[in-house]
Amino acid sequence: MKKLLAAVLLAFPCALGAQPVPSDPLLDAMKTELNRSAVKLKNAEAAPLYYLEYEAYDKTSYSLAAQEGSIYSEDDRRGRTLDVDVRVGSASLDNTHEIKGNNSSASSDRQEAFTLPIENDPAPLREEIWNLTDRAYKAAEDQYAKVKMNKSVTADEEDKSGDFSKAPADNFYDKSVFPAIDKAKFRGMVRRLSDKFKPYDFIYDSDVRFTADTVNRYMVNSDGASIVTGNTYVRFIYSLYTRTKDGMDLSRVKIYDSDTPSEMPDEAVIAKDIDASIAELKALGAAAPEEPYSGPVILQSRAAGVFFHEILGHRLEGHRQKSEESGQTFAKKVGQPIMPDFLSVYDDPTQYHFGPQFLRGSYRYDDETVPAQKAVLVENGVLKGFLMSRSPIKNFPVSNGHGRRSEGHRVVARMGNLVATSTKMVPYAELRKRLIAEVKKAGKPYGLVVTDIAGGFTITERYLPQSFSVNVTMGYKVFPDGRPDEAVRGLNLIGTPLQTFSRILETGDDYAVFNGSCGAESGWVPVSSVAPSLLFSEMETEKVQKSNTKPPVLKPPFTDK
Repeated sequence: MKKLLAAVLLAFPCALGAQPVPSDPLLDAMKTELNRSAVKLKNAEAAPLYYLEYEAYDKTSYSLAAQEGSIYSEDDRRGRTLDVDVRVGSASLDNTHEIKGNNSSASSDRQEAFTLPIENDPAPLREEIWNLTDRAYKAAEDQYAKVKMNKSVTADEEDKSGDFSKAPADNFYDKSVFPAIDKAKFRGMVRRLSDKFKPYDFIYDSDVRFTADTVNRYMVNSDGASIVTGNTYVRFIYSLYTRTKDGMDLSRVKIYDSDTPSEMPDEAVIAKDIDASIAELKALGAAAPEEPYSGPVILQSRAAGVFFHEILGHRLEGHRQKSEESGQTFAKKVGQPIMPDFLSVYDDPTQYHFGPQFLRGSYRYDDETVPAQKAVLVENGVLKGFLMSRSPIKNFPVSNGHGRRSEGHRVVARMGNLVATSTKMVPYAELRKRLIAEVKKAGKPYGLVVTDIAGGFTITERYLPQSFSVNVTMGYKVFPDGRPDEAVRGLNLIGTPLQTFSRILETGDDYAVFNGSCGAESGWVPVSSVAPSLLFSEMETEKVQKSNTKPPVLKPPFTDK
């Protein structure tokens, strides 16, 4: 256990320390225009501005994709965009306050983001910043009037916390440089690997992709913060698809993540994984559609990471504890057990690796200029806290560095690197034996081992059932009489959080990483989850919705004999 946890505690290496602040035309333009706008708008009569933040995204990208041995797209791109956050009124009540009674937040999750010039001429940069500031201020002014009207005609809120909290005004500069890419090498790889799907007539679509993105975020605000920080994301992806005779679409997808092209797996490793995925897809296509099931289940480690992200993480985002439209599953359970006492969960964006594996959810500062921090969520089964942005809630008045968004969205509390740890671990082979024992104990004909799940949905709105449904993209029936495992298809795992967590019996010692992108109110953000395999005494499944579209009439042309 200590050895595994030591692997988690690899933070940003010293080589990534802050750089001396150079002359940076984009940063200079943002500071100049912010100072001008903040001073003048603070004196506005109808809705005085009390906070202003600019966040610019300077993104460099390269992407490459191939099908059946041929490149069909290749793209080099550079772009800049800008978000403006305007708060009018006061920190106790401002334009971001939730409007009650119409099942919608006080302001749209989307906001207007402007494209900035990629050249560093100060005049056009400042003009675009000024233009968006004017639009954002007018929208905030209008929204603030609606907030005040709504407050005057609705009942008092249960959580009377204000709308904004104080934060340090740090100054930090650490730009990332777009990595050198051997384009000829990756062109050859995607061609050869994509060609491997050709011989299989049950594969109706497939592709292989390589992408590299460096995003430098520039943030300045009226508190005096000035932050420039960068991240690089490198991915290699392959995907393959089929459709069954009864009209169910099936897929296998594998993604390799790093922050540098040099850490991508060797071509031979990916080729071997492709062979395994082809065999899995064939087995899925041959399997009969499943009927609903309730019984013992193992979620293997990577799937368990997705499970903790979807079922727990989203329900521990701070704003959901205050919103009167949210189900608030855990809002009043701080200090109470919510899962077995051998489990603990935290979110730590400062962790850059888990062992050798890059964690995609790492960052140094969140999108409200707050330093990234470790947030302890569950300790020995007991709920300890929430993921916090600068939107305070009762008993949690300040941010812990989890205010996040993508371009054109408003900040809310989000996950970064969610890590679940266990003190009740056994080797995976032993965990499988205990699954079989639970199957026999429950008198079930088989148990389920789920090796891969896709993000389905978890309902957090109060006017809907507080349940979840996640799609099983790969899993197997495990029989107590020793028969070979059988692939299953067409299942969603379903349930409610409080009941489901109470049914975890023990875990494996096989921690693994899920890297992905998570979509929510504040857009798509890079995330990671780490977890061991989980044994449940009981989980329930339901049938998936399928398209009912027939497979292609003819086989793919390159499979003709």
